[in-house]
Amino acid sequence: MELQMLKPPTFPEKDLNLQLSDARVIYGVAPALGHNQESHPESHLRVPAIVSALEKMELTSEFRGSEIIELKNFSPASVDDIASVHARAYAMDRASQQGIILIEGSGPTYATATTFQESLAAAGAGIALVDSVVAASKNRPDPPLGFALIRPPGHHAIPKGPMGFCVFGNVAIAARYAQRAHGLKRVFIIDFDVHHGNGTNDAFYDDPDIFFLSTHQDGSYPGTGKIDEVGRGDGEGSTLNLPLPGGSGDTAMRTVFHEVIVPCAQRFKPDLILVSAGYDAHVLDPLASLQFTTGTYYMLAANIKQLAKDLCGGRCVFFLEGGYNLNSLSYSVADSFRAFLGEPSKASEFDNPAILYEEPSAKMPTQVDYLCDDDNKLLMDLIKLLHDCWHGCISTNVGSSCINGCISMLLAVFMNCKMRQNMNQHG
Repeated sequence: MELQMLKPPTFPEKDLNLQLSDARVIYGVAPALGHNQESHPESHLRVPAIVSALEKMELTSEFRGSEIIELKNFSPASVDDIASVHARAYAMDRASQQGIILIEGSGPTYATATTFQESLAAAGAGIALVDSVVAASKNRPDPPLGFALIRPPGHHAIPKGPMGFCVFGNVAIAARYAQRAHGLKRVFIIDFDVHHGNGTNDAFYDDPDIFFLSTHQDGSYPGTGKIDEVGRGDGEGSTLNLPLPGGSGDTAMRTVFHEVIVPCAQRFKPDLILVSAGYDAHVLDPLASLQFTTGTYYMLAANIKQLAKDLCGGRCVFFLEGGYNLNSLSYSVADSFRAFLGEPSKASEFDNPAILYEEPSAKMPTQVDYLCDDDNKLLMDLIKLLHDCWHGCISTNVGSSCINGCISMLLAVFMNCKMRQNMNQHG
């Protein structure tokens, strides 16, 4: 393979604008059909299951015309795109006719002869969607939402190599591309996969211009994403990790979104929102024990769409991460499409409330009016207080009763203080 042939995607601006003039959703498909290992949950069936559900539920351009556009013929990401996040040696040493020939065992992460090229295609789809959404935003106040239906997933891939089913950090690569190609300096990344996006976390841990916020199941793979992991150096205060205890569901996620994510994004003032959309927090997913429902994902999609409209001209792209029950994955993505379109949810046709059990409920105040100064010691004390409270709740019998209170009160205090400090330092 000749590396110089890999170029960033380009589009004739006139044709692209014509295609996007009426679109409300634009999606790209990179299913990586050759990247597969028998009996592995991250299988080649995942993206086709989603596409099949979209067709069955009449959520494609065949049924919706220009309202929903599938972006085709996009270019793979270039080695330079990959190297904006990953070590150049990692990107280039794997470029061979055999594909990735050496892979790490954590996850476990596998590779086939087609993995390298298909991973470049996945990252390229994300880049192309950023291009399309940004182009549309220049001509209309309500650009389409983008959704990269891609695999392998990316949020575990660390700068030096693959990890946790992931090969290249698709969201991270798109964030750097948006900064470089479009001058969108401030990027807000929301990761609601059930597992912590450690790769994205590490890529931007010292960067004040990219805010990474993750909700994930506490104690799940890969064991990172503690609440005291808040960034480093200039990036201190631009990383926020919200580990949820097992059993958390729609109530906890709504609380987190409205009490923490929204004000956090409002203070950050992003130019672009990117989403690591993992659907493995669904109650039916086999790899974790949260209780999200299809309705939870509709809520997240609708609220993130509104957040992007309010803060950054509607510029927002979702990237598929996890989700290993093919039915809950495909129905939840389809309901996300309905949220993008502003149509009612059909989650009630799939969700079964009878299988849910009582999730953590709030017994502490959900609002706090707390003023703090920029004293560093106070901020560090707040981090320790949050850490001790969170783990105290999880390790005792009152965990289920106090966890939402910890989320809404202590995280709000911490976030407000850290964001004020960060804004004061960086104008």
